[in-house]
Amino acid sequence: MLKLLSSLLLVFLLTGCQHDDYSPKPRGYFRIEYPKHKYKLFEPKDCPFSFEIPDYAFVVPDSNSLAEPCWYYIIMPRLNGQLYITYKPVHGNLRDYMEDTRTLVYRHTQRASSIDERLVSFNKGVYGVLYDIGGDAASPSQFFVTDSSTNFLRGALYFNVEPNADSIAPSLAFVKEDIEHMLKTLKWK
Repeated sequence: MLKLLSSLLLVFLLTGCQHDDYSPKPRGYFRIEYPKHKYKLFEPKDCPFSFEIPDYAFVVPDSNSLAEPCWYYIIMPRLNGQLYITYKPVHGNLRDYMEDTRTLVYRHTQRASSIDERLVSFNKGVYGVLYDIGGDAASPSQFFVTDSSTNFLRGALYFNVEPNADSIAPSLAFVKEDIEHMLKTLKWK
């Protein structure tokens, strides 16, 4: 009997160990239902600009002790993100502001796989650069726009998650449309 059990065990071990190729399942992410692209006017009282923001977002002033007037967070709770907006008046220092923006963008080179710069001119008096930062950077999209003589507006998009280009790609594509709409509707006062 012992021989029979040993033989059966040996047969099971030899036939039960087939070498199938194993490949792990890819990691999944939560599905996000995106709202329709609808907009509302954002016109801060004491600031020299106005533009349309998504109606799913709300604005709060920057309360940091170093914040200046006309600095805001555009909060997007459904997307777990925010667009940080800073405004500066230009007094012959436009080149400094542009270089500061470029420096802040290129701080992402350690984590970024690419940084694409796109010159934009959405309407009369609104010129600038959109930066698309590829890879696992903290801020995947940044921009600045100016009228080149009086006004300078900078923006940086952040998602409140660990940077992972694959997981934020759909939300990033959705928000980029809203950022471009915001810049197309920007008016200097």
